[in-house]
Amino acid sequence: MPMEPWSVVLAGGIGSRFWPLSTPERPKQLLPLVTDQPMLLDTLDRLAPLVPPERTLVLTNASLVESIRRIAPGLPRANVISEPRPAGTAAALTWAAQEVSRRSSRETVIVSVHADWAIGDVAAFRAALAAAATAAQAHHALVTVGLVPTHPDSSLGHIVPGDAVEGDLRRVARFVEKPDKDRAVRLTQEGALWNSGIFAWRAGDILEEVSARCPEVASALEAHPADPDAFFAAVTPVAIDVGVLERSERVLVLPGSFGWNDVGTWSALRAVRKHDADGNVPAGLVYLRDSRGMVVYSDGPAVVCYGVEDLVVVVANGTTLVTTVERAPDMKSLLASLPESVRGP
Repeated sequence: MPMEPWSVVLAGGIGSRFWPLSTPERPKQLLPLVTDQPMLLDTLDRLAPLVPPERTLVLTNASLVESIRRIAPGLPRANVISEPRPAGTAAALTWAAQEVSRRSSRETVIVSVHADWAIGDVAAFRAALAAAATAAQAHHALVTVGLVPTHPDSSLGHIVPGDAVEGDLRRVARFVEKPDKDRAVRLTQEGALWNSGIFAWRAGDILEEVSARCPEVASALEAHPADPDAFFAAVTPVAIDVGVLERSERVLVLPGSFGWNDVGTWSALRAVRKHDADGNVPAGLVYLRDSRGMVVYSDGPAVVCYGVEDLVVVVANGTTLVTTVERAPDMKSLLASLPESVRGP
């Protein structure tokens, strides 16, 4: 790793796909979905051997700042940064770079991850971050880690690698938004990588590219370089991929393979949590008999499942959800169809 790097953890969002357990006050990243501690703490623990808490920034919704300070007391209070409104990853990562530049220098290397991932091979994950950070420093580039696909996946953005730079490091030929199933198959066959959302860059390099390529954010930063509330109020929300990376000629990609999972749905827990011999993933007071492929969570009452397969059963916050593993990704459309008295605010 470069000397004294910083890390940025994006911890916004409400994780509505984990309803009824997730709430605006306790969203996905604050839930113990993969281990027995909140996903954010899993992320901080993975980063700690590379970057200590005093050089780690967590950007989150204004409503979650105190909760995060409470569950992560090792983070300096000033390192939990409030986003007054959702303004996209370009704004969040730009402000983080501005803050690192102010506290350290424009030459400081930053690695950026999300708070709500599961990682199967932590050592390989750290090695990928270190390699990306080293490449960012050496080439004054915006470096992303592209995940080597394990199967065609139309739910993820893709990166098409271009010309070789050195070793496995390649220029990015283009980004592809979530493709349809047929195109996902073709992209996988052609060597495309999944867009992980893992980035490394020097603070000054990303700020230069924002200034040159991303007017949605640049004008707000120029007008409000020291006032986060005014900055976030003034930006036009845009993702970092769209606002900066797709417009920049300084983007490089490294392949990575470390059991990454974005844990997007209840059904994903079958892949990231320990399961029994029948492929069941129980959490809480759960009894499973002659049942297979089940995901069952209870925050209190006993749940008994008998002679069933491939269901998701969640008892949380006074509500019971029963769906199939196949339909679990449709949670947003389900919630939109329910009255507020059932789904919550």
